[in-house]
Amino acid sequence: MATYKTRAQFVADDLRGRILGGEFKGGTQLRQDALARDYDVSRIPVREALLTLESEGLVEFHAHRGAFTTELSVAKIRELFDLRVLLETYVLRHAINGLTDADLKKAEDILLKYDEALNSGGDIDNWSEYNFAFHQALYAPADLPETLSLISQLNTKSDRYIRMQLVYTQEIEKAEREHHGLLELARQRDADKACELLKTHIQEACEGIVALLDERAKQVEAP
Repeated sequence: MATYKTRAQFVADDLRGRILGGEFKGGTQLRQDALARDYDVSRIPVREALLTLESEGLVEFHAHRGAFTTELSVAKIRELFDLRVLLETYVLRHAINGLTDADLKKAEDILLKYDEALNSGGDIDNWSEYNFAFHQALYAPADLPETLSLISQLNTKSDRYIRMQLVYTQEIEKAEREHHGLLELARQRDADKACELLKTHIQEACEGIVALLDERAKQVEAP
């Protein structure tokens, strides 16, 4: 098992570089048998490596079709995050005065679990899940089910990019501070400051991902 782990890590590290470097374009199928031949390993460490990269947001599994590289389009990322800003600040403004002590306690409890997962480096699969659950707890009192449904769809589409931001941009502490700041402003029922912080939080996450992709592209182009 330890041998497989070592091989899986080697495959994951190399594949990560190839994906971020642009060798595999977005939407490329990653065939496990072909990769096993490339790396001269069995399919087991390849599968483990792909699961690792899925947790980091670089690979996604499609039912009955296998693993594919994530679409790393800057235009798509910007559009998704711009839509999040519009809808999430709108919902937060409608929700904030309706937040009960129970709502705030629920948001705080989720945030503590999120902090623990981030700080331990474990449960990477759950990072973006906790992130959305925290935001959702603050938005629930808005009583805008259609808008919340759209926000849920946007977060599902943004999930892999949020994971990338947390894993690669080394801004976990900043994200934690902003979440705690948002919770405190919600407690104070300060809609203007809370919405401004939420807008900045989402926009800067987007810029962190875009900067990461730009940096990787420059590394590939360098002689």
